[in-house]
Amino acid sequence: MNTRGQTMSAPVAQSRRTMADFLQTLGDIPADRVRWNPLPGTATEADAVQLHESQCYCELVDGTLVEKPMSAPEGFMGMLFGYFLNGHVVPRRLGAVIGADAQFRMIEGNLRLPDVSFTRRERIPNPIPQVGGWCPDLCVEIISPINTSAEFALKRREYFASGCQLVWEIDPRARTAIVYRSANDTGESVDRLEGGTVLPGFALPLATLFAEFDAGTNDIA
Repeated sequence: MNTRGQTMSAPVAQSRRTMADFLQTLGDIPADRVRWNPLPGTATEADAVQLHESQCYCELVDGTLVEKPMSAPEGFMGMLFGYFLNGHVVPRRLGAVIGADAQFRMIEGNLRLPDVSFTRRERIPNPIPQVGGWCPDLCVEIISPINTSAEFALKRREYFASGCQLVWEIDPRARTAIVYRSANDTGESVDRLEGGTVLPGFALPLATLFAEFDAGTNDIA
């Protein structure tokens, strides 16, 4: 069954003749990130939520549970980034900055976990549900060595199709940031992140971000 409770069709199953074919549909991710209980293609949102409650963070992708890379450098960068965002958002009561342990339901039923996100206040339901039934206005991904470019391309398509307006991908090792403003955007490498219409007035030079990152960690390059 897929995320909508329907049995996988024969054409879909036949199109995944090998493990390589299957992993390609998930963004060419390593096989050790795929959970096999429940079997790929049969997992539901309830399965993902149950794992989440046991501190096993997985994204639900077409009925398959895919483990999200969680390591100290990326976790620290995510928290640091959240600190800078909150410094702009909280005093102005603009909305909510949320970390990597939040599940958001995409338009086709997949669950994604951006490393950091911002949602405008008027879009947040009260009370906030356990699984966010919306896509944030801004999604930030912190790149890990075991992430793939194809995986992020799939995520961006889902984010923008589900209502996201801005995606930032931060690589703490390469000291780079790529900005995407639409699903068809090829990405712009920048040295200063600006909120634009999503977060008016927000600006963060990468030099400032990485200086604070280096002050709290050893060199990971």
